[in-house]
Amino acid sequence: MPENNVTREVDVAIIGAGSAGLFAMSQVRRHTDSFVLIDGGELGTTCARVGCMPSKVLIQVAEDFARRKLFEREGIGGAEELSVDSEAVMEHVQDLRDVFVDKTLGTTDNLGPEHLIEAHAKFVSNDTLEVDGERIRAKSIVIATGSSPIVPEAWRAFGDRIITTDDFFELESLPDAMAVIGLGVIGLELGQALNRLGVRVTAFDQLTTLAGLQDAAVNEQVVNIIGRELTMHLGEPANVEAEGEKLRVSAGDNSVVVDKVLVSIGRRPNLDSLTLENAGIELNEQGIPVYDPHTMRIGDSNIFIAGDVDADRLLLHEAGHEGRVAGLNAARLAQGGSVDRFRRKIPLAITFCDPNIATVGASLSELDESRIAIGEIAFGPVGRALMMGKNRGLLRLYVNKADGLLLGASMACVKGENLAHLLAWSIQQGLSVFDMLKMPFYHPVIEEALQAALYSVLHQLDVKQEVVELEAF
Repeated sequence: MPENNVTREVDVAIIGAGSAGLFAMSQVRRHTDSFVLIDGGELGTTCARVGCMPSKVLIQVAEDFARRKLFEREGIGGAEELSVDSEAVMEHVQDLRDVFVDKTLGTTDNLGPEHLIEAHAKFVSNDTLEVDGERIRAKSIVIATGSSPIVPEAWRAFGDRIITTDDFFELESLPDAMAVIGLGVIGLELGQALNRLGVRVTAFDQLTTLAGLQDAAVNEQVVNIIGRELTMHLGEPANVEAEGEKLRVSAGDNSVVVDKVLVSIGRRPNLDSLTLENAGIELNEQGIPVYDPHTMRIGDSNIFIAGDVDADRLLLHEAGHEGRVAGLNAARLAQGGSVDRFRRKIPLAITFCDPNIATVGASLSELDESRIAIGEIAFGPVGRALMMGKNRGLLRLYVNKADGLLLGASMACVKGENLAHLLAWSIQQGLSVFDMLKMPFYHPVIEEALQAALYSVLHQLDVKQEVVELEAF
């Protein structure tokens, strides 16, 4: 056995086979076959198993059922005959969830034992890991261990009456009454969907903002719109206590008895079991390794980090980007090369509630409001939205007064998931209001709302430039 009990040496060791870890591996494999992927949990990504994908299936079912409320107005009869079979709903969600998981497992199924170790890893030193009794030395290491839902310790005593997204998609049927604590992205999405499917949902959040919104005008719209269908108690922390076989959830003067509580108050990076102290890694005040977000390198070490575990942008497309950067730089460093810096993508976040909530680029809190103009459009009169029965919400654009450059946006509106992408692409390409207004806008489409918001900002700009809709050549 080699010295220091090292039983295997590789160029790169990747800890975690979630989205970030798999994207890291995709880059490593392009440079070396000397790698190992280590994961002691259930294979299949968080997104596919308990996150993005199964939640959107449930949301789609709920939206389809909620659509019946427009039938009478549209001259369609029989809406009152429709009903929800919650067991069949959950079976459908799980069936599609399994399809999505199988697709991710296809990446690891073809890995032999020389590349995949299904066990937990911990650091022995900055270049050596202990995995299931084996010691592996790596020239570079990528930490991509993901995150886990936060549940207050006192609430764990309530057993399976307390659920998180890790448990929710295993339910065989839906409860009669449920409380949702935490109205970030997942709490808001699932809370509204469950309510639409007939569960008596009461939602709580100690904040007064929903889905992390930082634009007060958009947040007000969201609270008003969603508050018409979902009972929400905002601004006070929730307390949970047993009441017979059920749970009582209280916040201030508001109280409700429910069958189950969905806890959605955030996620904690999976770092505790890694014994990072053995690697000499510097941690910030939150206990997260200090790293460069453009290289994903921790300090000047041979260790990289990617995905939810860095507690920065907890989104799949960001985990993919970070994983690619970490994997590429880890492979290069392992082979004696240099570490490169890579530009981050424009921030883009979407909540798939109805109306969609989306934020793009710089948030209002990051900008000097004296230097920006805000263009906005309310969706009440937007023709296409009116046809769809979804003419509610608000779109706000943040534009640099000096040159008309688009900096960011916040919205709560129908097709926000699509508008947000158009805006993110425009910001990443450095387009101004004038550039965007040269683009074609079909009629009647939701994108006409964006066109109106762009026109609404022109008179607020310091720069005066004619909008050229006809270009000679």
